[in-house]
Amino acid sequence: MLGTVIAASAATVLAAPAAGLLGYRQLKRAANAKLLRIATPGGIDESGFVRVGGIDQWVSIRGEDRRNPVILEIHGGPGAANSIYVPRTRAWERHFTVVRWDMRGGGRTFGHGGPEGQGEMTFERILQDALEVTEHVRARLGVEKVLLVANSFGTVFGLRLARSHPELYSAYVGTDQNIIAGGRDRSAYHALVRRLRAAGKRKELDAVTGMGPDAARWTARQWTEYHKLVVVSDPLTYDTMKTVVIRSLWFSPLHRLGELRRYLKGMDFSERLAPQTVAFDEWADGTDFQLPFFVFQGEHDVMTPPEPAKRFFDDVSAPVKDFALIRDASHFASFRHPDRFLDLMLTKVRPVVTGEPALAR
Repeated sequence: MLGTVIAASAATVLAAPAAGLLGYRQLKRAANAKLLRIATPGGIDESGFVRVGGIDQWVSIRGEDRRNPVILEIHGGPGAANSIYVPRTRAWERHFTVVRWDMRGGGRTFGHGGPEGQGEMTFERILQDALEVTEHVRARLGVEKVLLVANSFGTVFGLRLARSHPELYSAYVGTDQNIIAGGRDRSAYHALVRRLRAAGKRKELDAVTGMGPDAARWTARQWTEYHKLVVVSDPLTYDTMKTVVIRSLWFSPLHRLGELRRYLKGMDFSERLAPQTVAFDEWADGTDFQLPFFVFQGEHDVMTPPEPAKRFFDDVSAPVKDFALIRDASHFASFRHPDRFLDLMLTKVRPVVTGEPALAR
């Protein structure tokens, strides 16, 4: 959903970067690389390809103490691997061992195999991949359960993993939580119409009203246009796209320029997954979760609004559950304010999964 928007935002920078910009990028990447070094005796910093679902998929494991709880991230997009945010979330690795997996169609998994090497690009296939990655992490780190943390489109996978496999996960944490309600909830669409009308954007308003509120009827081009307008019509979301997403992409010490281009192509390639989920209904699939359940949502998220997430959360039955809004945040809330997200993880989640008192950053 976001691939084309991010690609369009980054295209100018990647097309013909000036020498001065490249020099500044080199300095920032070097500083970020230094920041990422893990030198603690009990730390871990390893990455490489793992055979998952018949193809090689990239898995990274980082943390300062292997005794810490293990997080398995399920990234969004589709195809928007979270590896670009490692410098922003470096502090998380002091309290958690963080596993980041580039799912098929995204990140280095896409870069390694190319479009022809991604195999079956279906929601169900990637859901099975996630279970295989979970088993790999449990075996590699010697843990019974991992903490499932999903963001954006990844939360659609995350809810299904948490709902069906409480024996594998110590808790579920959703951020930028996507709640699909079988087409009944069209609040984000109507909010976009109101923003465009208030801004006097007649051409854009005509395009959105012309496609109608039923996403199941949209073409692939309309999907792209809709999400582009959601981003650019909201100042906070657009600012986050520029200052958090694009800057993280550009200054990532883990990606060379060629890899960044492949990263963007992977998101474009993976957008075929989004229409496969239109008819999902989270309430019909079940609100009973046999594990601790947390949702930490951007207060002003216009892409996955907090109101549907809160309605679903209120209906959830779980051993422990908690909901919190992240202030001054739209989409990408955990990456815009990684310190606030970490505070929530340390005060609300970590004590539940470890049985230990809350920690301070």
